[in-house]
Formats: sequence, C-alpha cells, structure tokens
Amino acid sequence: MLIIPIKDGENIDRALKRYKRKFDKTGTLRALRSRKNFTKPSVSKRAQNQKAQYVQRLKDSVEI
Repeated sequence: MLIIPIKDGENIDRALKRYKRKFDKTGTLRALRSRKNFTKPSVSKRAQNQKAQYVQRLKDSVEI
C-alpha cells in the first residue's frame, strides 16, 4: 500500500503526480501484467538472452 503524505496547502495535482511516480517505481502494474499469463521458464530465459544480445550489439556498434 502506497502512502503519500500531503502537506497543508499542497495542490492535489502535485500529490497525484507524486503518487503516480511512486506507483511506477514500485513496478506493481508490471508485476500484475506479468502474472496474468504464465510463461515457461525456458521462454523467459530465451527472451532475456535475446535482449542481452541486442543490447550487446548496440554497445558494440557504438564503440566502433
């Protein structure tokens, strides 16, 4: 549960913005979406390897 302390005279829009930022940082929504569908460990590992290869290729192309 996220708790956002609101100071006296603080604008509600600013408090909502802080709440949204804190909510995004916790990764709650991402976790809910990932739990919605089951992915086999082999599929998730393969996706992780592909992402690592992609990032490595990007880094190699920048260094050249």
